[in-house]
Amino acid sequence: MYLIRLLLSLCFIPSIAWSQTPLTNKSVNDTTPNLPDHYVQKMAQFEKEPVATGKIMFVGNSITEGGNWGKLFGDSTIINRGISGDVTFGVLKRMDDITKRKPSKLFLIIGINDISKDIPDVVIADNIRKIIQEIQQKSPSTRIFLENILPVNPDVNNFPQHYDKNQHVIATNLLLKDLASKLNVTFIDTYSFFNDGSGKLRKEFTNEGLHINPAGYEAWAQFLKDNHYL
Repeated sequence: MYLIRLLLSLCFIPSIAWSQTPLTNKSVNDTTPNLPDHYVQKMAQFEKEPVATGKIMFVGNSITEGGNWGKLFGDSTIINRGISGDVTFGVLKRMDDITKRKPSKLFLIIGINDISKDIPDVVIADNIRKIIQEIQQKSPSTRIFLENILPVNPDVNNFPQHYDKNQHVIATNLLLKDLASKLNVTFIDTYSFFNDGSGKLRKEFTNEGLHINPAGYEAWAQFLKDNHYL
């Protein structure tokens, strides 16, 4: 049954990339009214920061927020726009904060929280399309790097079981790879880098099977450097 759903999802790839209308009723899927207070607090913090343009920016959820990107790359001007618990709808609601800073490079990784909330794969991909296209429209000089969603590892102690949906991670990542090609942005296969060979997040890079530990961030940064993304 899931294979049939996946094949049907892939059939919708062209419409995801270019459609200007929602694929599904947004009021049904939009979980932003339930975002934690942390989202509001981070947005208030961002609003107080000076608007510096032309910098490198990382955008996403807790996996992005948890990275000390400035230290990892030796560049204190790098902007971290990760918010723990965020979903694609949440990023769409904070696009002005992103685009007004007109970053030189922007690294986007988002979607695992959407998957945990059972937001359909095609809706996640369509929201990411909207994010990318708004950046391209309002900050055309920004070079966009779309990183796909990381694997998870339910075998690790304290793993949050509502994230045990790796089939949806795989299906969404297929959509994102095609989307990146259609929108002419650089696709980074972060999933494969963190994959232990059996479709699970490498144990040495996580403490609970979902988030990345310090060793994981060090390896991630080196991976980006080695491939000349940064």
